[in-house]
Order: sequence, then C-alpha cells, then structure tokens
Amino acid sequence: MIKDFSPRLYQQTILATASEKNTLVVLPTGLGKTHIFLMLTALRLKQFPDSKILFLGPTRPLITQYYELFLKHLEIEKDKMVVFTGDISPEKREKLWTSAKIIFSTPQSLENDIISGKIKLEDVSLLGFDEAHRAVGDYSYVWIAQQYMKKSRHPKILGLTASPGSDLETITEVCRNLSIEDVEIRTEDDPDVKPYLQEVKMKWIYVELPTHFKQVQKYLVDCLKSKVVLLKEVSPEIKTPNNKHEFLKLQAELLKEISNGSKDYGKMKALSVVAEAMKVQHAVELLESQGISPLLEYMEDLIEKSKTTKTMAVKNLVADLNFKTALVITRNLKEMRLEHPKYAEIKKILATYLIDPKKKIIIFSQYRDSISSLLAEIKKMPNVRPEMFVGQQKKKGTGLSQKEQIKILNDFRNNDFNVLVMSSVGEEGLDIPSVDLVVFYEPVPSAIRTIQRRGRTGRQSEGEVIVLVTKGTRDEAYRWVSFHKEKKMYSILDELKTKFKATKKQENKTLSDFILPDTGVTIYADYREKSSGIIKKLLEMGIAIKLEKLDVGDYILSDRLVVEYKTIPDFVDSILDKRLLTQLKDMKKYEKHVIILEGEEDIYSQRQLFPNAIRGMIATICVDFGIPIIKTKDSDDSALMMAMIAKREQTDENREFTMHGAKPLTLKEQQEYLVSALPGVGPVLSKPLLLKFNSVKNIVNATLKELKEVDLIGDKKAAKIKEIVDSEYREN
Repeated sequence: MIKDFSPRLYQQTILATASEKNTLVVLPTGLGKTHIFLMLTALRLKQFPDSKILFLGPTRPLITQYYELFLKHLEIEKDKMVVFTGDISPEKREKLWTSAKIIFSTPQSLENDIISGKIKLEDVSLLGFDEAHRAVGDYSYVWIAQQYMKKSRHPKILGLTASPGSDLETITEVCRNLSIEDVEIRTEDDPDVKPYLQEVKMKWIYVELPTHFKQVQKYLVDCLKSKVVLLKEVSPEIKTPNNKHEFLKLQAELLKEISNGSKDYGKMKALSVVAEAMKVQHAVELLESQGISPLLEYMEDLIEKSKTTKTMAVKNLVADLNFKTALVITRNLKEMRLEHPKYAEIKKILATYLIDPKKKIIIFSQYRDSISSLLAEIKKMPNVRPEMFVGQQKKKGTGLSQKEQIKILNDFRNNDFNVLVMSSVGEEGLDIPSVDLVVFYEPVPSAIRTIQRRGRTGRQSEGEVIVLVTKGTRDEAYRWVSFHKEKKMYSILDELKTKFKATKKQENKTLSDFILPDTGVTIYADYREKSSGIIKKLLEMGIAIKLEKLDVGDYILSDRLVVEYKTIPDFVDSILDKRLLTQLKDMKKYEKHVIILEGEEDIYSQRQLFPNAIRGMIATICVDFGIPIIKTKDSDDSALMMAMIAKREQTDENREFTMHGAKPLTLKEQQEYLVSALPGVGPVLSKPLLLKFNSVKNIVNATLKELKEVDLIGDKKAAKIKEIVDSEYREN
C-alpha cells in the first residue's frame, strides 16, 4: 500500500513496537514521525480491512500536511481520505465519516461529533495523536483517547512528539492519558538516528543592556521592590515571592481563599498588590529582552486602561512614582529612536547570511509587538524579503487566519520571501523545509519550545541556531532554565525507556465491551455547553446527548422540564447584568423548571454585590417564579443530578420525549412555536416566515419559490419544508 517511500531502520524498529502496543514515540523534529504513522496505518488496514484510521493534530495547517503526505505515499482512493475542521458543517462531517477510511481532524471538531453521536469510534483500528505532549489537563486529546479505548473493537494508539515534557509528572500524565503501554525514544546521539541527522551548530550572542535602558530598569525594579514591601505589610504571613512562577502560585492561592469566602482584608489587598507586581515584572522583561517599542506600547496601554477600568491594580500602578518616571524615560528613548542592541545584531546576521539569496531564515520572537517592530526595521535592508507569521488572535491588525498561514508557508517554500518572523505558533510541527538559520530573539524557559524552535533547521542540510541573550537579565536565566529542563527530560525518558512496563494488556473485545450501557435516556443540551465536563460525564453514564441551539435553558431533560445551569460566579454575574430575570421568564414556557447552581465558592463573596441583593434574587426565584434551586459540588455532581432527574422524567414516567416540549404562552408564541418545528427553521427563522406569509396556513401552502424568497431559506431548507408538509403520513 505504501509507495515512493523507503523506511529507515529506526522507523522499522519503532513500527515493530507500535504494532504490538499503544506507543509514545519521542523523535527529534524532521526525522519522519508521521511516516511511522503512515506505515502503521497500512498495517492496521491490512489486519482490519473494514476499519477506519483516525489521525489528530492541533491545527488545520498540520492536518493538511498529514493529508498531503498520505496522498503522496499511500495507495488509496483520494475520496477515501478526508480532512475534518470546524469549517466543515457537522452534517457534512457525519456524511464524510461514513464513506471515509482515513480521517485527519483537529481534536475539537472530533470531540463535538463524538458527543453528538455523529461519528462512531467502534470501527477505528488506529488513533494517532500528533504533538502528543498536549495530552494533559482538559485538552481534547485526553477525553477522546478515553472514549476510544472504551469503544473501539480493535484499539491501537500512537502518540508522536519531539518533546513530551521536562518533568516526570507531566510525561507520566501524557502516558496515562493516552493509555500508553510502551515508549520509543530516540535522541540525536542514538546510533540508528545519527546517520540521518544534519549538523546543527548552536551559537549564543550576548549583548549589553545600554546605559539608558538601565535607567528605566532601575525605576521599574524599584517599583517592583516597593510592591513586595507593601505585600509584606498588608499580609505579613505571606512568603515573599522571588520570581514569576512564585507570583503566579501566590496569586492562585489568594484567589482560591477569597472565592471560598475569606473576608480577610489583608488577603484581598495582597491579591491586588500581586497583580501590580506581575505587571511590573512583565514590563521589566519587555525592557530587558525585547526593547523600547514593545515596552512603551505595554505601558501606554496600561495608562489608557487606567482611565476607564475599575481595577485598582492598574490605577495604583500607573500612579506609582517609579512607574511614571520609567514611563517618561521610555518615551524619551522612543523619540531618540533607541532600540534594543539585539536589533543591530539581527541586522548583522541578516546582512551576513543573505549574501546568498537562496538562504532562508526564521526569527522567533515571544511577543507580537516585537515582531511588528522588528519586521518594520528589517524591511529597510537590502536582500531582505521578510514576512510575518503569527496566530489567529487579532491584535492591532496582526492576526492571520489559518488559510493565510498556509499560504505564507507555501510562499516561503517557493522562495517568494527569505525571512519569516514568527511567534510561538510557528514552533510546533509545521513543515518548513530547507531553513538554513533559526534565530531566537530571546531564550525561552521551556525545553519543549526550545526543541521545537531548534528543530526548524538542519532537516535536509546543515543548519545553524543563534540565540540572542542580554547579559545580566532574565535572558540569561531563561537560557539555563531551558538547558537544564531539556537535560532532565532526556534523563527521565532514558529511565522510562528501560523501566517502562505495561500497565494494561490489550485484549480483543467482545461486542458488549465497547457498547456503553443504553439507559434509554436522552438529554438535549445547548450546543454552547459542548465542552463542559457535564456532557462528557453524561455520555460516560450511557445517556444519549443531542446538541441543539436551545432558545430556553441549557439542558432539556423531558418534554416538560428545562434546566438552567450556572456556576456560582456566573449566577452572580447574571444578577448584575440582568440576564437572569429574562432567563427565568423564558423558563416558565415549560411546565417544570430547575436551576442547578454549581460550585463550592462563597456566593456572597463574588463580585461587589451586597449579600442581601443575592438573597433577594434567590427568594424571587424560589417564591415568585416557583423555580427550585439545586446546589451541586462540581460538574460530575451536576451530571449525576441531571441524570437522576432525566431518568425519573423519561423512564419511570414512560414519557415520550422530544425537544419541542416548551409550553407556549400566547397565540403569537404558539404560532412561532409551531413554525419553529419545521426542519431547519427553529426560533430564529420562524418570525421572518410568519412576517412574510402572515399565517401558519400560508406557510404550509407556500410554493418552493415563495419559501426561498425569505432570507436564510435556501434550496435545501425550502425543499425539506415542502417534503415534510406535502408527504403522505405512513405509520410504518
């Protein structure tokens, strides 16, 4: 089945393990991890000809690359391979799934389809996770892997990564979450890998922080010290934080105490001071590692926010004398056009390397503002044809859609430009061949990110990496943090390589093993709840979930009962923004109604709302509206409660259940209600239809052409409506 590809020895060795066990493959960037999945795909399809293969990647550009590689090297009909992304409608994905053999997908799209029951994992004989180090916490990989191992008749998982993490806890979590039974690790020093690696020279260029910069640094550092002193004054028992990590940890601890009802004024004041200190820390880091332009943009942004925000941390910081002095000096330096000495080094590097017009260079920078400033500066240079590559999030017009990202990579591959200035979005997995030089504008304190950046070069020929470091600053600290983390990561992997023992033994499953118990219970959930832990828990319990756009409530548990689900912070927010009263009125369309209030926080400590205002709203809900409030601890507890109610409503009562069970109140609502039940109409299009035709009767009698005259009613919807109203009813 494989064509135009000769596997290397280490790939064959890894394949032998992966064919027997769920395997995590740790392989340096550019050594053909995806080709191992390709070979395993061919093997699994030969073993299970009627099965499907599923390969997941975190971004659309990545899964497009997988598709193109399989198209090139696998003998299979083109229409048997499909790409799933959020741009394809769920209905189309469901149809494509039925006919496809190999599916490439982003995990978010797939997760939604599994929840809604549009795709089945039973027939998938191989599931691949690229960038497998993401399989931690609540990332979609984790839940999908769990569901797959429960449901598949012939489960097999292959995880691929260049760097799974730098601590034992994280690496172990990845292995556990993906049901890994063995690990295959190769480093640059392994003899079966060495012949295929190109030499990559590492070089660190140190620059001095200019005297003028040190003036700004002094005032910002003095500002930070004053915040630490104030922190000890307002809350003496707090251990003084010394770095960014410790500040973040302290902030999380204080937030937890306050959300749990702590009325300690010192703790509340300390939280505000910590927020100030972290903002000053960020400003110092921008100055030391990035330059004047990014720092000034950040400080000016804080000034603007202080004019409108109610957040005291921002207001207090911009009023601080040290901060104001640092701002004045920074503005003066900007007018003098003084930039970080790294700019001069970048220009030297580009001038040297781009004497050869065929050379390609990637410059990585941590901050988008730095990318914009740097791009503007190097565009002025001869022989330099730069382009920016950043993520989708729009900020000052610098965001790129995934289509734009793919186009830029293709243009770079085709030599339309020779310098790519990238944010962290370019670190992971993208296929950028023949890059001669990678420049780190700053070191990053992460083994994973350092490995990924470095792996952009030395793929087809010798490469070089240059890291710019500002002496005596965080840059130096981050350089060594990354070095030690990477060293530790390989040490842990070597240990796992020799000691990893299977915790599970795969067995062929019977039909009863992969089919979840059918409870006979269905719950309709608003599609905006699709990522909640509640839905995943309900699915695990064997309850069918139907995702819909609900016009009332968040969950419908029977044709007469609606649930409005709120966490404690959201409940208080909905009182403040007056959403709650509207939601309560809408819920009365159903015969029965429940509010599920989730969380263990102190409800009276949320936001700056008087406790009696909250008590008054609770009284209004229970007494005036007659809606009970059920308190739950967490998402699992909420799911169990809903399952219990739904079971009583649907099975114990033998009630036939459809989502369209709300109780209309007026003639107008009854008309809208009736029309909204037509296919593809719903509450949004029912009003335009009634306004166009004046009555339900006229809608039913309308021609196809007349229906299509209504906005958003196209050929398909119009045809479906006519099919429903014109077709003869048959009992069987």
